[in-house]
Amino acid sequence: MRLGVRAALVDGELVDGDVTIEDGTVAAVGVQPAGRAGLAVPGFVDAHINGFAGVDFLETDPEGYARAAAAMAATGVVAFQATFVSSARDAYPPALEVAAQGVPDGLPELLGVHLEGPFLSPVWAGAHDPACLLAPDLSLAARLCELGPVTTMTLAPELPEGFELVELLTGRGVMVSCGHSDADAPTAHAAYDRGARAITHVHNAHRRWAPRDPGLGGVALVRPDVWVQAIVDGVHLAPETAYLAFLAAGRRFCLVTDAIEAATLGPGEYRLGNRRVRVEDGVVRLADGTIAGSITSMDEGVRNLVECGAELPDAVHAASTAPAALLGRDDLGALRPGAPASLAVLDDELQVTRTLVRGAEAFAG
Repeated sequence: MRLGVRAALVDGELVDGDVTIEDGTVAAVGVQPAGRAGLAVPGFVDAHINGFAGVDFLETDPEGYARAAAAMAATGVVAFQATFVSSARDAYPPALEVAAQGVPDGLPELLGVHLEGPFLSPVWAGAHDPACLLAPDLSLAARLCELGPVTTMTLAPELPEGFELVELLTGRGVMVSCGHSDADAPTAHAAYDRGARAITHVHNAHRRWAPRDPGLGGVALVRPDVWVQAIVDGVHLAPETAYLAFLAAGRRFCLVTDAIEAATLGPGEYRLGNRRVRVEDGVVRLADGTIAGSITSMDEGVRNLVECGAELPDAVHAASTAPAALLGRDDLGALRPGAPASLAVLDDELQVTRTLVRGAEAFAG
């Protein structure tokens, strides 16, 4: 099968010519004659998404996952990690059981569950219900990992037994991201030395950077072994802030959406776990005005990052290759001969016109 594209981004380089696909993998790039229009890029990987298109992952069923995945395909997403906000203990088992069923073939792949909490700092609760936040509990953490496909946990390492929790999770193969945290720089370094690998939505819901107190964000930006996740929606970060973080992190910069069920649906009242939120003027807020997730998409994040000043290959890397590497999935985030054909096609305005998941048509605009 030929894609019919004019060019492709292959390992970050623009290669003129079409792309052919055989048996679900990329067979060749640079095929002549080239197609008439479109740029093929590695498909996007969203490592932090609470819901989409009317679906809240914490409270849905397998059909809901399928609906959300189909809607995400229209934004170039080929894989995602469902995120659960801090919740009552009895909310996790049924939600993890549903997530364990995955999504049907041919749709964006569910890579696992990101537990954003409940072991977070009440100082930086953000949109999380303070009543659901807990001090690190190693036995509870181990039980949650046994209940379903937990692949990532966001935690505050400065809490009592926070370092022990980092070591427990990394020992089980769970990726640890630090966030919703009041950690100072020495504490952040210690957490990363023990195996934490990322920061959750940099410059949001953690100790603020200061010249003599750089905190969690400052440490994450300068350590070459830490992935920097950011919500580039024009709401969570000013364009200059987003671009500065991108320049500092370089190839470690990962776009995420932190989207909620309201994404694609417009203004109104929605859910984020057990919390009620309102979407107005493109911003999601709790009743007290606290920002509570987003309604952005991965393709919008790419366009926004380019608008900030990034080159397109670097913005695509931040939406595909970097998050795939963060999650340890070297079968994603690549477009080259022999790689799975999980890719998106962009037009001249960087809008998604087509998405394939392992060679299967997941979206055609």
